[in-house]
Formats: sequence, C-alpha cells, structure tokens
Amino acid sequence: MKPEVFTTIEAAAYTRLGKPTLERFRITGDGPRYAKLGGAVRYRRCDLDAWLESRLINSTSSSRL
Repeated sequence: MKPEVFTTIEAAAYTRLGKPTLERFRITGDGPRYAKLGGAVRYRRCDLDAWLESRLINSTSSSRL
C-alpha cells in the first residue's frame, strides 16, 4: 500500500516538482495544503490530488498567470 502522508521530498516526487518549489509554494500560498506536525511538514495524498485537479486548464488562453 502506498503512503497517504508524504514528506516534502516525497510530495515533490509525487507531483514531479522540485522540493524548493513546494517550499516556495508554502511561503506564497500557491501550493497544496499541508500540515505542520511539530517542526515537520506533511502533505496528504488527497490534498496533493485536489491541488493538482485545481490546476487543470483546457488551453493556454484559460491559464492563470
């Protein structure tokens, strides 16, 4: 069974993004929801999937810049 909770490195691999990108998204608020557990950051698979779903576009003219 695949994990339902990811570290930043695992979430980056799952989304095919770089770890620094997810870290920057946490600062800007542009990324997926995450949890702070003490000093640890964790991402739930359902939140990663929901974020990816929210980023779907139909054409370049409908993209959010």
